[in-house]
Amino acid sequence: MTYPNSQPYGGPTTPMNPSDEKLWAVLINLGGIFFSFFPALIGYLVLKDRGPFIRSHTATALNFQLTLLIVVAVGSILSVILIGIPILIAAAILAIVFPIVAAVKAGNGQWYTYPLTIRFVR
Repeated sequence: MTYPNSQPYGGPTTPMNPSDEKLWAVLINLGGIFFSFFPALIGYLVLKDRGPFIRSHTATALNFQLTLLIVVAVGSILSVILIGIPILIAAAILAIVFPIVAAVKAGNGQWYTYPLTIRFVR
């Protein structure tokens, strides 16, 4: 039995409407505050072909979260010699502030790129 408007496995995906793209971009950016890189990774893998706006926001959120993961790892190692403690404090502040800024921009329909981020995913 086939359902109307159903796509065969691996078929082309339908684009999202702009309000859904904005909603998902906001949720993925804010999800990074609570769940690290997982919302951005899942969002990128699932939604990247649904529209350019959501692809951009998920890719930049994933890049930021991966960069933050590296910074936390380096800060944890350097905390043995006490220089890592300020790095970890700065990373914690940026992990909260930057996703909120990105979520506000996404909610307004604006494109946003996180500063201080390594581009792993384009």
